[in-house]
Amino acid sequence: MDYTVIGTLAVLIIVVVTTLAPRVGVAAPLLLVLVGVAISFLPFVPAIEIESEWVLAGILPPLLYSAAVNVPTMDFRRDFSTISSLSVVLVVVSAVVVGAVMAALIPGIGLATGIALGAIVSPTDAVATSVVRKAGVSPRLVTMLEGESMLNDASALVLLRSAVAATAGAVSLWGVAGDFVYAVLLAVVIGFVVGHLNLFVRRVVAQATAGVAISFVVPFVAFLPAEHLGASGLVAAVTAGLVSGHGAPRHLRAADRLNERAVWQTIELLLESGVFLLMGLELSGLVEDVRDEHGSLVDAAVFGAVAALVVIAIRTAFVAVSVWGLARRAKRGPRVRERLEEFRDTLDQGRVPSRRGPGTEPSRGRSARAYAERMRRASKRTTQRISDIDYLTAEAIGWREGAVLVWAGMRGAVTLAAAQSLPEDTPQRSTIVLVAFVVAGGTLLVQGGTLMRLVRLLGLTGRATDAGSEHRELRAALEAAARNRLADPELRRPDGDPYAEGVRALADRAVARKDDDEIDPGAPGEMSDLMVELLAAQREALLEIRDLGAYSSAALDNALRILDAQEVGIEIRNAATPD
Repeated sequence: MDYTVIGTLAVLIIVVVTTLAPRVGVAAPLLLVLVGVAISFLPFVPAIEIESEWVLAGILPPLLYSAAVNVPTMDFRRDFSTISSLSVVLVVVSAVVVGAVMAALIPGIGLATGIALGAIVSPTDAVATSVVRKAGVSPRLVTMLEGESMLNDASALVLLRSAVAATAGAVSLWGVAGDFVYAVLLAVVIGFVVGHLNLFVRRVVAQATAGVAISFVVPFVAFLPAEHLGASGLVAAVTAGLVSGHGAPRHLRAADRLNERAVWQTIELLLESGVFLLMGLELSGLVEDVRDEHGSLVDAAVFGAVAALVVIAIRTAFVAVSVWGLARRAKRGPRVRERLEEFRDTLDQGRVPSRRGPGTEPSRGRSARAYAERMRRASKRTTQRISDIDYLTAEAIGWREGAVLVWAGMRGAVTLAAAQSLPEDTPQRSTIVLVAFVVAGGTLLVQGGTLMRLVRLLGLTGRATDAGSEHRELRAALEAAARNRLADPELRRPDGDPYAEGVRALADRAVARKDDDEIDPGAPGEMSDLMVELLAAQREALLEIRDLGAYSSAALDNALRILDAQEVGIEIRNAATPD
């Protein structure tokens, strides 16, 4: 069958399933896997096997990059210690324990091959966590799960590479640890550079469509050199995404960001859905491979079920310890917050906090400007820490959230692709690949299919929030920023002339409006120029507020979208109005 026909049918299947899934009450990824399985066993459909590189190097980098662009970096930073422990320690422990169990159960494989299988089934899947976003759980849980799934692939793939090497010779523990540190650190550096380079280039590119086109290649620009140098290309893509997402509101135009968001949502839909469909389509081929090697399908299914139960059990114990640690940290929060407030009050009074007293004045020889800047930065960092404590207290992780954190740790297409990357001479390779499919497909269907029910049972949906009050406070802060800019005597038109008093008065009334169109673009020319200037001031104030962390990521993102829509509206009206 022609590849064009196959691609067209795949897109149509994705669209139909995505449309019907909400009506039948089942997550679209689960239906796509089942549809793929059903199609794979049709008599006229040949066995399908996708090269692992297509998933690991072709599909995963843009998906992880896109997820990183959209993840709230403030929340990611706040839970980075938990995310990193889930991404590294849990993966290592799971791989070793599963490896020991599988080596004892599957005949003909040693401990090294067993650990390779453990590394394959240990990481959660970034694509599978799309099921979590639709479950209505706490944004903090979603950030933790997305952060874990974005980073744990590096741990798993380094372990897999080391375990495969160990089957042919000795591999030292220090060598594996060194490989991991090298792979992560170099990847972070490459991703950081690529992310900033992306922002710089796109800032000077005038066309919004050209900027979006550049964003298509950014994940691969980060991935390819990292892989070439032996680092983790996936971590490099994630880092580039985090840098790009955090810096985009400050460096890119509103139209660029809105166009990019719309295009990437379509790309995410096709790639994510395509991965789940491919998983199902490969099942018949995996079954044939096991039969060709005279293996037992029942044994492979049993081994897969055991491996899934082991990783779930280990995850349960690990999350229980993590929840206990987070609870202890939360209990210390009020005391730490009180000390931080005292520290900030001293800074606001222009004093340097001292252990010998409430504070000391700056030395006479010190530059007043440098001293004031130092106090401002210290006060900002203190406010950030206070906001972090408030966030962690408001979004506390208890046993109910811990249960969701355990059950949402699904595996996906990455597990299957990693298994298919094993060398052809690996003992019991076909059985191992089928075991990986059982773990990935089983956790996705069982856990993913019951996750929403678990969330409802635990009462974690429809949480009471004070979003309206937060929204009003944030709007008031942005209104104040616009008025401050309007009152600035240095405010000038692009040609250097001052704005007319009548235009200033109209702008002042527009800022005071309380609906979502509080800034009316008015007619092209002087009024539009002033409105754009005020929107820029509001956006800059919003980014400063974001850095302090006093408001939720959802409220900040909503406010930024409103500002972007208003600015794009002005540009469209100006373009549509003849000179």
